[in-house]
Amino acid sequence: MARIGIVYWSMYGATHELARIIAQGVEKAGGEACLRRVPDPILPDEVKASDGVADAIAAQEDVPEATVEELTEFDGIIFGSPTRYGSATSQVQNFFDQTGPLWQEGELVGKPAGFFTGAATVHGGHESTILGMSTFAYHHGMPIVPLGYGVAEDVGETRTGGGPYGPTHLTPMGHEEGLSQHEQDIALRYAEHFHRIAEKLAA
Repeated sequence: MARIGIVYWSMYGATHELARIIAQGVEKAGGEACLRRVPDPILPDEVKASDGVADAIAAQEDVPEATVEELTEFDGIIFGSPTRYGSATSQVQNFFDQTGPLWQEGELVGKPAGFFTGAATVHGGHESTILGMSTFAYHHGMPIVPLGYGVAEDVGETRTGGGPYGPTHLTPMGHEEGLSQHEQDIALRYAEHFHRIAEKLAA
């Protein structure tokens, strides 16, 4: 059984929902899923109190905050961030930037890494955000576990979220339908696949 960290930041709750589905997939595969939310020292208080954001924050109160030190305790880590202008949010990037001491000691070398995201439009940066976050894994010497096209058949069928780089979701502004069935299935299959890889590497 591998212990998988699912480290994410979510503003309106969609990325949190995707993270929960990924956690379910890890547990379905027999692993231990450790949901962790990235601390947010950046978002202004008035934004945190606004409609939608306040509800999302309240829904995540039971999720422990991520710490850089705990990353070393996981057998594999899946990182998630909403897309902002085709890149990860400043909150997630700030968290990455704090891992310098781990990089200096090679603490994350060999631990598998995966990534997930979401955007408000089909071409809003699903691929570029995951590709951008993946440079974190390259610098730490972490083998990247992609979704590819052979893990979940839905990848070739979905018109919402999910691609060969990792699970994603499409959440148009003003729509609150939640994750599509394809997005959920893709996330579950990916999580199971990631756990199998992490378990083998840990052994």
